[in-house]
Amino acid sequence: MISRICLIIPPSVFLLDERVFMSLGILKVAAVLEQEGIAVEILDLSGISNYEEVLSVHLRSTVTQCFGLTATTPQMPAVTKIQRTIRLARPSARIILGGPHVTLVHAAVKHEHKRGMVGRAARSMKQLSSMFDVLVTGDGEMAIFEALRDTPSALVDGDNPQSPLFLKGSAIENLPFPARHLIDVATYQYSIDGTRALSMIAQLGCPFGCGFCGGRMSPFLRRVRTRSAHNIVQEMVHLYHTYGVTGFMLYDDELNVNPKMVSLMNLITDAQTRLGVEFRLRGFIKAELFTDEQATAMYQAGFRWILVGFESGHPRMLDNIQKKATRDDNTRCIEIARRHGLKVKALMSLGHPGESEETIRATRDWLVDVRPDDFDATVITTYPGTPYFDEALETSPGIWTYTCPTSQDRLHGVEVDYRHVAEYYKGTPGSYTAFVYTDNLSSEQLVHLRDWLETDVRDTLSIPFNGSNPGIRYEHSMGQTGLPSFILRASETAMARIVREPLRLLSSGWWSERP
Repeated sequence: MISRICLIIPPSVFLLDERVFMSLGILKVAAVLEQEGIAVEILDLSGISNYEEVLSVHLRSTVTQCFGLTATTPQMPAVTKIQRTIRLARPSARIILGGPHVTLVHAAVKHEHKRGMVGRAARSMKQLSSMFDVLVTGDGEMAIFEALRDTPSALVDGDNPQSPLFLKGSAIENLPFPARHLIDVATYQYSIDGTRALSMIAQLGCPFGCGFCGGRMSPFLRRVRTRSAHNIVQEMVHLYHTYGVTGFMLYDDELNVNPKMVSLMNLITDAQTRLGVEFRLRGFIKAELFTDEQATAMYQAGFRWILVGFESGHPRMLDNIQKKATRDDNTRCIEIARRHGLKVKALMSLGHPGESEETIRATRDWLVDVRPDDFDATVITTYPGTPYFDEALETSPGIWTYTCPTSQDRLHGVEVDYRHVAEYYKGTPGSYTAFVYTDNLSSEQLVHLRDWLETDVRDTLSIPFNGSNPGIRYEHSMGQTGLPSFILRASETAMARIVREPLRLLSSGWWSERP
């Protein structure tokens, strides 16, 4: 068994500010490794522009021969460069890849096999296998020990519910909290209503089947797995005592899929009374499940904002997405929130099967009618692991077409080599790049209408662009969700703030193993 590992958090160069929410998944892996006496280095490259140089300096200063990387799909170009740098400097080193990208590619491969296909997912998996010594899919907390064996398998599958590597029941509760002490927490800056905040994940998984969302074929991402309310509050209290924070961004997919959510909110309220402090919280809810009772309990617990993935204001688009929520459900959700003093950030997306100028204008009109307190609008990306990717067929060379099973509306996507192409994901307003199109709208038209919608709605409702708060534009769910197993949430953008001088930071030991 390898006794020392360097875990690397790659940069997210597609974001305008990377130092907002830390990568909790890889810190969960670090925590279980430390618990078992394995020496852990964390090399946190988020926000480092010359990350290859920083990595080279680190490689000259460490004797470590095992490296573990996490990657969402948008991070893969940077991870490819990191892998190449390690391989050139340490040809015999073991390089492990985990995270959403490999997990979702592997889930897509399994789905291809069921359909009797060998397609683009299989090609992507083969490419990853040629780059990395071990691939870890799904839950990484137990799988990492298999990857560190003297003679590991090339694929360690923690995305199989029949495997002991798949976390079940009390196993989640018994895990240590993320090893935040291994990174420079003070450099991550996020606030909720002026209160400094850190991110948490209270529960795992989302049971819904939205077409744009990654992991719909992955049990790791599809199955809801919860911790007890007591355990969640314990982590909040730990963060309060350790880092002095009273703000908490709960990055669960949908807080209210947990039937015990109200009890959790009440326990959070009780904890604040015992501590003599007031918390501020922020998180995501599912519109059609939202109730007055939930809203009351959330406000008392310290929520003042909620985020809701409404996605579209057109009924046909909501059906095509398989959103399960109707336009009336979405309107009712905002009305409930307003009654209880909760502000709503509406998360909207464009580029679904059958999207047209008419459906985008309907989204604009719905936003103007319900008047959310804030919103964002993104052009979707067909990530591996989404139904839009997994169910698509190649209709011409390099063009993959998803057909909605109910309406027969279509969505076309250009095949992308995710290891090298970063331009397919650009969340910066004014510089979006879309690699999808519909029968009604080209990629360029989707981008143009997205820009028009955002400008028009903000002008009409007097909602400013939130460039002053680096966290606000970081929150849109784009389908690779924040779950702890070598994971970092791929989200919408934030404003650029932090450019750090890496050699100075290396000499100060910010990356190193902590006592």
